[in-house]
Amino acid sequence: RRFGVLFQQGALFSALNVLENIAFPLRELRWLDRDAIRDLVMVKLAMVELEPRHAWLMPAELSGGMVKRVALARALSLEPELLLLDEPTAGLDPDRSQAFVDLIRGLCDQLGLTVVLVTHDLDTLAALATQVAVLGDQRILAFGPLDHVMNVDHPFIRSFFCAERVQRVSARGRS
Repeated sequence: RRFGVLFQQGALFSALNVLENIAFPLRELRWLDRDAIRDLVMVKLAMVELEPRHAWLMPAELSGGMVKRVALARALSLEPELLLLDEPTAGLDPDRSQAFVDLIRGLCDQLGLTVVLVTHDLDTLAALATQVAVLGDQRILAFGPLDHVMNVDHPFIRSFFCAERVQRVSARGRS
């Protein structure tokens, strides 16, 4: 089974351009020739809504949202069945965060991916999660659908899903 990882800060190699960052896992496996890798990278760029011209940019020239998209393209480069996301919307403004969540949701539907998501962002949680596990006290405190987990009677869970947050997340989950 193959999996892809999207690290919180993108974890792009600063000395490699976008194309080289996305191509890195493909080159390491030595499955494809240089032209096939370049073609596949361009497909992955399009999948994350970036243009071919972005392939030649260096990570320092990218916005935070572009870094996330390049890192996502790299995570998708090996055609994973499982995608691990660590705080995927951290550092993004609300509009870019929502656009990135929409992109992830669309790619999951299109590619049939299973996603394991670590987040503290309740909006991202409500938008992407079908099952939620709450970790605390060095164990899983609750597991199940979001509406079930939000109602577990535990001090940490009550605090994390406080009344104001629950109302906002519940309303978002229904829309």
